[in-house]
Amino acid sequence: MEKTDTVVHGPGLMGGISGLAKNLFGLIVSRVELAALELSEVRNHAIELLAIFAGAVLAVWFALAYGTATIVALAWDAMGWKILLVLFLVFLVITAVLVMKGMAMLKQGKLAFPETMNELRNDRDALL
Repeated sequence: MEKTDTVVHGPGLMGGISGLAKNLFGLIVSRVELAALELSEVRNHAIELLAIFAGAVLAVWFALAYGTATIVALAWDAMGWKILLVLFLVFLVITAVLVMKGMAMLKQGKLAFPETMNELRNDRDALL
């Protein structure tokens, strides 16, 4: 009995394409899952940012309404128009601080997708 050597070939072109498609699909699914996870974090930060800006808007409106009415009623005889300017500047500073806090949140990248973007950059570099 003569022993014959058999050569095992790879999966072929169709098998290679099929494997590549499966891996690519798995990669896309994992990136979508990562983006969904980060989106839940971004949503919480967006709500916080919205609350901060809403507070800033409310501060401006209350400053204009109550400040002006109170100043006019109580201090007009003593200070005249100068007291209106003082209260305006106080609430302007409060508004500026709240807006700066919101801008600081944006600069910290709390509304970004850092891990997803990093993985997508890695995928791009690996494929190119």
